[in-house]
Amino acid sequence: MSGIDGIFSPPAPVNEPIRGYAPGSPERKSIDKVLSRMADEVIDLPSCIGGKWVTTQNHADVVMPHDHGHVLGRIHTADDDVIASGIQAALDARAGWAAMAWQDRAAIFLKAAELLAGSWRDVINASTMLGQSKTVHQAEIDAACELIDFWRYNVEFARRLYAEQPQSGPGVWNRMDHRGLEGFVLAITPFNFTSIAANLCTAPALMGNTVVWKAATTQALSAHYLMQLFQEAGLPDGVINLVHAPGRAVGAAALPHRDLAGVHFTGSTPTFQHIWRTIGQSIETYRSYPRIVGETGGKDFIVGHASADAQALAVAIARGSFEYQGQKCSAASRIYVSSNLWPEVQERLVAIVSEMRQGDVRDFSNFVSAVIDRRAYDKISGYVQLAHDTATVLAGGTCDDKTGFYIAPTVVQVEEPNHRLMTEEIFGPVTSVYVFDENQYEETLALVDQTSPYALTGAVFAQDREVLAATSAALRQSAGNFYINDKPTGAVVGHQPFGGARASGTNDKAGSILNLQRWVSPRSIKETFHPPHNWRYPFLG
Repeated sequence: MSGIDGIFSPPAPVNEPIRGYAPGSPERKSIDKVLSRMADEVIDLPSCIGGKWVTTQNHADVVMPHDHGHVLGRIHTADDDVIASGIQAALDARAGWAAMAWQDRAAIFLKAAELLAGSWRDVINASTMLGQSKTVHQAEIDAACELIDFWRYNVEFARRLYAEQPQSGPGVWNRMDHRGLEGFVLAITPFNFTSIAANLCTAPALMGNTVVWKAATTQALSAHYLMQLFQEAGLPDGVINLVHAPGRAVGAAALPHRDLAGVHFTGSTPTFQHIWRTIGQSIETYRSYPRIVGETGGKDFIVGHASADAQALAVAIARGSFEYQGQKCSAASRIYVSSNLWPEVQERLVAIVSEMRQGDVRDFSNFVSAVIDRRAYDKISGYVQLAHDTATVLAGGTCDDKTGFYIAPTVVQVEEPNHRLMTEEIFGPVTSVYVFDENQYEETLALVDQTSPYALTGAVFAQDREVLAATSAALRQSAGNFYINDKPTGAVVGHQPFGGARASGTNDKAGSILNLQRWVSPRSIKETFHPPHNWRYPFLG
């Protein structure tokens, strides 16, 4: 808009209510129809460059992980020329987008939130369910609710950031211009959260940046529909450019580029370290030092003190470890339980896991489904075999890839706290328990802190308030998101800003103002209304 004056306040953000999808409910009937239609289609999945869909002759199939013979779409893999055109499209769109009033940029993403809350909800949820093997509940809390929350809350955070202004003395007006970065932002996004994928490209865009978006191949279906949603919301061409290509090819073109302004990343720790190393090796070539924002791996813990509620602890382990097949950076995968409490927790935990049904996400009675692809299946099944060979498998422990990439929720008890199952990130439905002597709680906390290079999420269960306070202090650097008597997953935008440190990333807290601050480059402006005319200072008299 132009010619409009005002200090604008956007609608106050409210978290999107989670739909239940109970049998016979309207939302259940509605998404069933979309699931059936989408499963019957095989659609083209081209890159989107400057608002245009770009097809190629190099194709790759997108399949249902829970039914890997069922093809959902055909990716048109971008070549080097298409990747280069995506970068150029972002650079070409930058000036016009950065010049747009912030409230107009905000209005686009507020409209996107309303579209997702309404007519687009089933499409984005269904594509996430089929393409990423999420149950309807996991898709709802991710692809619908969390993404709506990101867009609504980010607008409020942007307003607060723009309102951060300096003081002014008599005769002077000081202002802060929160500029977008100079160049383009590269967003490299994961398969496991549709909301994170969309936030990684839209958060910088909200702040006036233009973006090259490299989506995960295994998230290509929902990414395709997200681009269509952006277009319907009114996002100008070239602001976000979706590029389907191997990570190495995109990195080779984008990371050394003179106009790389920043990287917004979620993925593996080795990949993030490679990105950082590549940028460091090219540091003399950039117009500006690129911003590097990343959330990577985790080896997330739950500690059960002797005073903990056994049932609450068992439920937290089951949900925190196995929702979405453990394919969450925040998923619990190393559990420490006091020896006096373990027999009861074990009985309850094994009983819960034995009731978890596994299968196709279109069967709403299933609690878990398949892991994302062949590579993940092979890696995780290797850890399951390791558990059989070197530890005690208490539940699960089976793998079956005939129809889908199915690995049963697996609970393992280890005798040594430094076992590989307790130290290495698995990123699947395998959780390992170490039972510690109830009289060695402080020593166990030291183990929790020192065992893993990661520091993403963690939880403690105890009824003793002094124990809770001491545990929080001892593990202060061990997790960026710390939970007391709750599972270490399920951070909500506006309530628990998400991110960790150490090998888990830069801890720039997605879902907070801290993240948006990384995507602006402030300019201080001083205007003097009556500048001096005499060069001499009084002391010269």
